[in-house]
Amino acid sequence: MTHAYRTHVDAMDDSTGPVSLAPAPNWCGPTAGGILTTEAIDRSLTFLKGGKHYRAGTPDASQRTAYEIAKSDFNEILSSKNLTFLFGSGCSSHAPNGSDEHGIPTMGPLAQGLLAPENIDVANQYGLTTEIRRTLEADLGIDLADPDYAWNLERLMEVLFGFQFALAKTQKAELRSSKTALDAAIESVKRYVFDQCKSGQEAEASNTVLRFYQTFYRKLSQRSRSLPRPTIATTNYDLFNEIAMDRIGVPHINGFLGSVEKRFNPASFRYTLAQRLDLTSQRWTSLDNLVYFLKLHGSLNWHAVDTGLFPVEERPLSESGDGKAMLIYPTPAKQNASFAAPYSDMFREFQNKIVQEQSALVTVGYSFGDEHVNNSIYQALTIPTFRLVIFSKPELGTKTSNKNVKMLQELNDPRIWIIGTEDSNATWKAHYFKEFVDDIMPTGNNDPADQAVERVMNLFASLNKDSDDGDK
Repeated sequence: MTHAYRTHVDAMDDSTGPVSLAPAPNWCGPTAGGILTTEAIDRSLTFLKGGKHYRAGTPDASQRTAYEIAKSDFNEILSSKNLTFLFGSGCSSHAPNGSDEHGIPTMGPLAQGLLAPENIDVANQYGLTTEIRRTLEADLGIDLADPDYAWNLERLMEVLFGFQFALAKTQKAELRSSKTALDAAIESVKRYVFDQCKSGQEAEASNTVLRFYQTFYRKLSQRSRSLPRPTIATTNYDLFNEIAMDRIGVPHINGFLGSVEKRFNPASFRYTLAQRLDLTSQRWTSLDNLVYFLKLHGSLNWHAVDTGLFPVEERPLSESGDGKAMLIYPTPAKQNASFAAPYSDMFREFQNKIVQEQSALVTVGYSFGDEHVNNSIYQALTIPTFRLVIFSKPELGTKTSNKNVKMLQELNDPRIWIIGTEDSNATWKAHYFKEFVDDIMPTGNNDPADQAVERVMNLFASLNKDSDDGDK
């Protein structure tokens, strides 16, 4: 059997009892004095593999737990010839022990931050004033206090954009006058979403989320060099992936080329970064840790420009304070927006990656709420060699929280795997990004030189933070 990792050290192979770990760098998990602590973790999960169900407390014939089976089988997925990961909003948010979210708020808290009565000052700050609210309710019957909108900004934007489309064609003066309030409400929500993503990205607490991404890319970089380079796709706007890759030295191709002006050029997805194997001959190979990176819904640092052959520019986040970044906002027009450049090029690359022979798609933090993304996945399922691994809470009860996952689950297709923790009150959940990175992704044999470099970089950072320039 060909393993996905050239070296593999599984230090966490007990799903029920205490786990003793050797000293490791800080990025591997919580530490005490630089050494990983010994702690008892209940790694209970359910692994649905077509018609086979592996659940906590029911070991297989080899007495392996569901956690051990899932981890072992997932390691085989990593050896797939064409490997793609799809990260959703759940990957950029972390609420340790039920506390406030770190990183980017998920849909419910995001909506509450703008629409909850106690946050009226926030709404006013973004121009969603009481007067605009009253106009929307009186003229169009849109009550922003409606419970349907309280936890779902996408539902609100669906209604607002629907009215905007209709009012753009109306001949009634009284309706045209209400269009001003409607347009202002839409712009308010857009600015709010942009700022929440940007501030969540820059907050000090977001370093916790950033470390998860760094750990993921470190582990992924140990994938066999004989396999094609993996692809990471995300529906998120934030820059956690890019920052994580930059900080640990993972090169990536994201569709943008240039130095002073980085412009989007879809031809770059046909390129690679290679290293010379032999100085005496023309023998080259792709860099071991190269990643192809796709942002399906845009990015906080993408901006439209008026000049040049490729009118989309990538800028530093510090220059993206106007809220005018190129994003596909959560609206019913998402699918239509995805047909325009550069989104259409991103989706085409995503589709091409997952419909190749011997392809595997791993989804983490993705709720299957985007039909245009789902359609690409469903098309890939027509390929016999395609495999889909979904990290999500299994839908085994009568009450369904995710109808799309339930539908895929009920196909009983052995190519569709669902891995997650059923107990909503569990402290360890297999389908959460942190647990996926720390406990499901193979550990690998870390290079001591990489660890030494990271310790030196952390030392320099702390010295720079505490020092002054002496010019007082």
